[in-house]
Amino acid sequence: MLCLVWGTTWIFIKIGLNDLPPITFAAARFLLAVAILIPVVRFWKLPMPRTSTEWKLIAITGFLQFSVNYSLVFWSEQHISSGLAAVLQAMITVFGLPLAWIFLPTEKITRLQVFAVTLGFIGVAVIFLEQIKIDNIMAFAGCVAIVIGAYAAAQASIFIKAKGSTLHPASLVLTQMICGLPAIILYALIAEGNPLDFRWTWTAVLCVFYLTILGTIAAFWLYYWLLSRIESTKAMMISLVTPLIAVIIGAIFLGETLPPQTFFGGLLILAGIGLIVIRKKPEIEGQRRGDAETNQ
Repeated sequence: MLCLVWGTTWIFIKIGLNDLPPITFAAARFLLAVAILIPVVRFWKLPMPRTSTEWKLIAITGFLQFSVNYSLVFWSEQHISSGLAAVLQAMITVFGLPLAWIFLPTEKITRLQVFAVTLGFIGVAVIFLEQIKIDNIMAFAGCVAIVIGAYAAAQASIFIKAKGSTLHPASLVLTQMICGLPAIILYALIAEGNPLDFRWTWTAVLCVFYLTILGTIAAFWLYYWLLSRIESTKAMMISLVTPLIAVIIGAIFLGETLPPQTFFGGLLILAGIGLIVIRKKPEIEGQRRGDAETNQ
């Protein structure tokens, strides 16, 4: 579900940028999400963070995930293709491996994990092979910005996995956005001007609502719920699948040309994910057999 939802957000971002400047677009998305989540959290009386330690974690991860990552992604897509952005954003999984090794002692890096992540990343690169080019200095800056954003997103996920697993997903994403929004709003007002002067077409509003309800509230709620239950490496493999889904949906609904190497690249992505997801099953079966023999 997460891969499907985040895979569709690329299209709505692309369409919305025809009418709205990038940072204001991102700010509108998260402001509306906050406005919706506040009554939801209050109505269901969901637990909010209370301790200073929890608020410190939320402030740091909210800044990394929303202020840094999303603002850099929206800004960068003005200067580089969405395909190149997708490849570089997939670095979330690559950064996730060493970060998990540093901050999550229970998650050990294996050669199989490294191979699987490398395989998946190559698959994403294969799909967008024609778009992986840098034309000028601003395109290079856009590439650097996407990589920085990918690191920020990976670090935020690792921090949440390490110290925030007990927080409710809805309260977590709400407070993260509250902490991350001020920097985005301030930059949007300074660099892009009065939001009332922009073209708030029905198409732009529809894109904001879709990205808010599904791409933000539903997606992050599911993601943090998932992150508290599985290894961070598995959860972050989502960033390898979303570009593949985005390409397929773009071809179906926007008439975009499907790259001929999509099938091969998709196989590499799925193979990498398969190695991560199923790698422990033989070990578990072996343990069960051993336990059964011991009991006998």
